[in-house]
Amino acid sequence: MITENLTTWGWSPNWAKAFQPYISQGFIPGRVTSEHKRMYTVQTEVGELLAEVTGKFRFAASERQDYPAVGDWLVLTPRLGDMRASIHAILPRTSKFSRKVAGSVTDEQIAAVNVDTVLLVASLNYDFNVRRLERYLIPAWESGATPVIVLSKADLCLNATALIAQAEAVAPGVPVFAVSVVTGEGMDRLTPYLLPGQTLTLLGSSGAGKSSLVNYLSGVEVQTVQGVREDDSRGRHTTTHRELFRLPDGALMIDTPGMREIQLWSTEEGLSEAFADIESLIARCRFTDCTHKSEPGCAVIRALGNGTLDRSRYDSYRKLELELAFIAQKEEQKQRMLEKGTKDKRRQRP
Repeated sequence: MITENLTTWGWSPNWAKAFQPYISQGFIPGRVTSEHKRMYTVQTEVGELLAEVTGKFRFAASERQDYPAVGDWLVLTPRLGDMRASIHAILPRTSKFSRKVAGSVTDEQIAAVNVDTVLLVASLNYDFNVRRLERYLIPAWESGATPVIVLSKADLCLNATALIAQAEAVAPGVPVFAVSVVTGEGMDRLTPYLLPGQTLTLLGSSGAGKSSLVNYLSGVEVQTVQGVREDDSRGRHTTTHRELFRLPDGALMIDTPGMREIQLWSTEEGLSEAFADIESLIARCRFTDCTHKSEPGCAVIRALGNGTLDRSRYDSYRKLELELAFIAQKEEQKQRMLEKGTKDKRRQRP
């Protein structure tokens, strides 16, 4: 029987249904709240435990995404003597926010899973950048969660209305709120997303105000806050690890380290959602293989010509499209090599 304590960490009838096959085997569920070099802090019906994967789990896992991440619900065997647990499986994820690891290696890095709402935080200062917002929106849509744009530090901005309009222009259909944790301006507009049992994550570049937002919503200083550099208004990294927090109103929040620029790890679905306006134009072109350069009947060329499509937004779309195509090609090559390695191992077996 699952206790009310687990419900406060987001347990629901849907999760209970997913866990049903494991009950007869004596396992218990638990949710990952933090990760420490392949050790995981998990919240369970018997309290907080420190968990690690079993040898069988590790043998079956081939990639980073196969391992637990903050926000995951796990299948566990508790060892109450030392308040530890063994991880046997991960319940199917409802959403997953990923990015490519930094550098030339084509590997996936999971930022948060089982999130209901993604708060994309951007600061209303000199570092405000709509191209960066477009970039963040791609993995946000791809994750399966609902994106919401939060423009922080509204008290420091004299032209907030104009910047809000810019954000709304590149994020059709996405709620955009200007807020200030100093004055409280706009904070009440986040209330509908802070329901008990609902999980949110904060994503944004360094110094965007994520930690201040977490502290405001928590009512206590759970994250250290640092100022921005005076020379370029860019922030310093504050959050250093991912962690799932429980807020006073019952909502749950996953805070993630700030990123100067997110490395995309996505498919065309996220791009289509983030640039739905351009995708709609492309669908109206006369030719299905239109390159949008000189073809007659091209809806994109027409929109660029009459000003209904901003040239910089279209250039951003094409740039991100090429980047995602390159990542997809590299990942396909990687998968072929993995499959070849698996086949070679099978041939070598006696």
